[in-house]
Amino acid sequence: MQGYKNVERVKPSGLELVDRLVGVQRVTKVTKGGRAFGFSAIVVVGDGNGVVGHGLGKSKDVSSAIAKAVEDAKKNLVRIPILEGTLPHEQKGKFGGAKVFIKPASAGTGVIAGGAVRAVLESVGIHDCLSKSQGSSNPHNAVKATFNALLQLRSAVDVAKQRGISLEKVFNG
Repeated sequence: MQGYKNVERVKPSGLELVDRLVGVQRVTKVTKGGRAFGFSAIVVVGDGNGVVGHGLGKSKDVSSAIAKAVEDAKKNLVRIPILEGTLPHEQKGKFGGAKVFIKPASAGTGVIAGGAVRAVLESVGIHDCLSKSQGSSNPHNAVKATFNALLQLRSAVDVAKQRGISLEKVFNG
């Protein structure tokens, strides 16, 4: 979350957070005694009203990996600007080999997104949005690329404050 100018961190207390499981991977470590299996889970939590976080949990069994991921996600909550159920503007995000392009859509369109990107956008509370995931489809990197795009979003009010002009001038200037 470092390197972003307009990131507003949020405390999890008092929020109705809903967690969504994005993916569970079984990982194998080969030792001289045989194979040791473990699980890694990536989870997205959000309140459906602009607050969202993602987390990774690893454990020997699936349920504790998911529980650890949820706890990690609650530590990384941020507020995302939403404009009438969609995005304020289009944005590209990149992480590793995954690239994500998200674009606002008119009311009634729905969330047009695949897998990991859909989980993040629905957890944020975005109801109308178009997206395209390019490059790697690895769910870990796709979630982080989506967060990269969402954290770069700026509301019109923020843009007006930054430029020191009125809100009307942002749209007409």
